[in-house]
Amino acid sequence: MNVWIAIGVTVLGCYAVKLAGLLVPAGALERPVVKRLAALLPVALLAALTAQQTFADGQTLVLDARAAGLGAAAVALLLRAPFLIVVAAAVVVTAGVRALGA
Repeated sequence: MNVWIAIGVTVLGCYAVKLAGLLVPAGALERPVVKRLAALLPVALLAALTAQQTFADGQTLVLDARAAGLGAAAVALLLRAPFLIVVAAAVVVTAGVRALGA
């Protein structure tokens, strides 16, 4: 039964957040600071998620094949490679480092 309580609380919380967003006055959303924040927030969240998924394992920091794959993706991005090439480079390097046993 505890799972259903957690689901219900989550549903109510999501609805409250959506309702709060709809109640914000339009004038507040047109401010330059809010527009800049709205443009930068997804990038910051994606960077944080990438860092957490790459360098964390539970409660510890790790440096393994995922970091090498991220580095390969960064190099491919610097070389302005297409998205699929960036992903392929990260996959190949990560798999290669894991296959070598590092």
